[in-house]
Amino acid sequence: MVDGVKHFQSRHGLNPDGKLGKDTLRQLNTPLNVRIEQLDDALERWRWLPDDFPTLPVAVNIPEFVLRVFSPDHRIALRMNVVVGKAVRNETPVFAKDMKYIVFRPYWNVPYSITRGEIIPALVKDSGYLARKNFEITDQSGRIITSSAVSADVLAQLRSGKLLVRQRPGPTNSLGLVKFMFPNEHNVYLHSTPAQALFAESRRDFSHGCIRVQKPAELAAWLLQGQPKWTLDAVNAAMQSGPDNQQVNLEKPVPVVIIYLTAVVEENGEVEFFDDIYGHDRKLNAVLAKGPPYPGV
Repeated sequence: MVDGVKHFQSRHGLNPDGKLGKDTLRQLNTPLNVRIEQLDDALERWRWLPDDFPTLPVAVNIPEFVLRVFSPDHRIALRMNVVVGKAVRNETPVFAKDMKYIVFRPYWNVPYSITRGEIIPALVKDSGYLARKNFEITDQSGRIITSSAVSADVLAQLRSGKLLVRQRPGPTNSLGLVKFMFPNEHNVYLHSTPAQALFAESRRDFSHGCIRVQKPAELAAWLLQGQPKWTLDAVNAAMQSGPDNQQVNLEKPVPVVIIYLTAVVEENGEVEFFDDIYGHDRKLNAVLAKGPPYPGV
């Protein structure tokens, strides 16, 4: 019985502890018509995807908190947990773009919204905040203004957006030791993270919108496998001790698909269901219930 409960929990995005907690009971009591609706929604969203990818994509499923990489025979070549944007205010968008390059030991250029909402209040309270967090303040050209004390004038220019904040490369950098770039209007990308403990959580919406990956070295090695120099050992070396902010272009762009599916059929035929964390299924169903013609959803 315990093994059966654990299996059920793993199929529903829950911590497989074998206990009948409130979340497990909620999933057990979900009516069949809701599950059918989730499958319908998943099929609808698959229909929206391009069917002419030049290479098989890297796919991130937001409600599942999982990234998959597909091999030429359409099998899963790599799978890992991810952390996505918070369900309140920081949702990861759904879109598809081509990954074009990787950056080892990147700087983190802090978005203005985070500077305004988090960095500036911290600077006001703690004069040593910049040094402790390995941040530096620069002008628009990247010239360093300060990495320690912050004057009232510098603070005013930060508030106005004239100055910028970035975090220096290294193991404590919020982007970790590598980022995967597929230029897009959302300024969203994949990256590693020093906060490894979050990958063990069953619900993993903790980021500001970008996607943190559990196995960054393996992902980088897979993406660079056509370039003999970039073995897994070479990737690890570039992450740990290579030059800062080192950009490596992919020989061919690789499609990245950020999708939202609350129902997934695994390779073994098992169906898994996940919570509608952003409410996208609810909104889709409200539109579809009105019948055609359908507006953009």
